[in-house]
Amino acid sequence: MKEHTVTLIPGDGIGPEITEAVVRVFAAAGAPVRWERQIVSSAAVVAGGPLISEEALASIRRNKVALKGPLSTPIGTGHVSLNLTLRKEFQLFANLRPCHTVPGLKTRYEKVDIIVVRENTEGEYSGLEHEVVPGVVESLKVITRAASTRIAEFAFTYAVSQKRRRVSAVHKANIMKKSDGLFLTCCREVAQKHPSIKYDELIIDNCCLQLVSDPSKFDVIVLPNLYGDIVSDLCAGLVGGLGVTPSGNIGETGAIFESVHGTAPDIAGRGIANPTALLRSGCMLLRHLGESPLAQRIESACYQVIAEGAKVTPDLGGRASTMEFADAIIERIGC
Repeated sequence: MKEHTVTLIPGDGIGPEITEAVVRVFAAAGAPVRWERQIVSSAAVVAGGPLISEEALASIRRNKVALKGPLSTPIGTGHVSLNLTLRKEFQLFANLRPCHTVPGLKTRYEKVDIIVVRENTEGEYSGLEHEVVPGVVESLKVITRAASTRIAEFAFTYAVSQKRRRVSAVHKANIMKKSDGLFLTCCREVAQKHPSIKYDELIIDNCCLQLVSDPSKFDVIVLPNLYGDIVSDLCAGLVGGLGVTPSGNIGETGAIFESVHGTAPDIAGRGIANPTALLRSGCMLLRHLGESPLAQRIESACYQVIAEGAKVTPDLGGRASTMEFADAIIERIGC
């Protein structure tokens, strides 16, 4: 098999621990991946370093693909989000969040299978904020035809490639008639080019209600940035939480796959963090590189370990350490 060089960013908090577990599983599975480790960390920024070093940026540009652990972001103060910085730097315009039921993991719902496609570069996350007068802050929401059309095309193309049936556009155009109205216009135009895919629209609040009432109604959901951020986490809750949900940020010339849960400083260094989300994100990376059969082997082994329940981490109801969980997955891969 062709060897793929992949930038590896361990991240903050529990990031280095779950990253090592993934590296260990990939090595045991014979994944044709050569890791190029780079340090990107909130702690490094606080200590006076750059947001992201030129060495790390050059590595991602060169390899065009990266696997990233969680990065911490100060709330309400401090430096800007490192995650957002990476997305903007590499124009990773599509956040792809598959949310489907994990075999063996008991949740409120069964057979959930939803793909969330979130626009990643504009909307309320454009970062354009200012204080108009003392006590009044204005934050600008930016929606463009170019970005809306691009994310709609991604959603429909992905739906076709995965043999999906429907794409649902989510909006608040009843209130934000111009901005969300433009987003809807672009989605409708793209939908007309894909007659094999059913298309419908939902207001964001109704979408949330419908998701928690009956998630089986949904297939592929495409949303502007803020709504996508919220709905993707809601969907993760339907299938067991952020600890088991993978994610990928994809652009025209590169992709970064990551765990979207937090850095969990309360358990960092204790060796009990659940590596499932990052491992499944790694499997998304393998599929992106054309290694789908290997990705399926690793995921199947992970699901077996979760279903058996004997060697899972405390958040999944077990007593295993991060590495004991990883070793149990390795044993199943070899079966």
